[in-house]
Amino acid sequence: MEDKIRLQEIMEKATLSYKTEVAVRFNEADPLGIVWHGHYVRYFEDGREAFGQEYGLSYLHVYNQGYAVPIVSLQCDYKRSLRYGDRMIIETIYTPCEAAKLLFNYRLYNAATKELVAKGSSVQVFLDLKNNSLHLTNPAFFVEWKEKYKMT
Repeated sequence: MEDKIRLQEIMEKATLSYKTEVAVRFNEADPLGIVWHGHYVRYFEDGREAFGQEYGLSYLHVYNQGYAVPIVSLQCDYKRSLRYGDRMIIETIYTPCEAAKLLFNYRLYNAATKELVAKGSSVQVFLDLKNNSLHLTNPAFFVEWKEKYKMT
């Protein structure tokens, strides 16, 4: 019972999300007009960067603090195809955790139909650029960021 209560508490922790709308570009589609599956990962990245711009956690901001945040895990479930000419809504959801990493979930929707097109997740870790090593504790700037958005 205690485990169930703890899980519920974790699930109820605050999350941050951001939505951005993007058009499917011509070069992302095959000759039939269908988006190549590998571009969905790029859409996740577009969503992550838009999230970062909105909440002060962009790649450039992290880099200026002396860190990179490489992806160590990526998952994508495809539900429907996007086509050239479609517009999509990318919803990027940050999930807080105690470890020194960034957890994001994604949902891609067809902007016209509101149908779920794909969903996925990624895990990023902090790499100290000075010595090119994994940073096992939350960097000070990230601790401040989490406190600002009540993610602790």
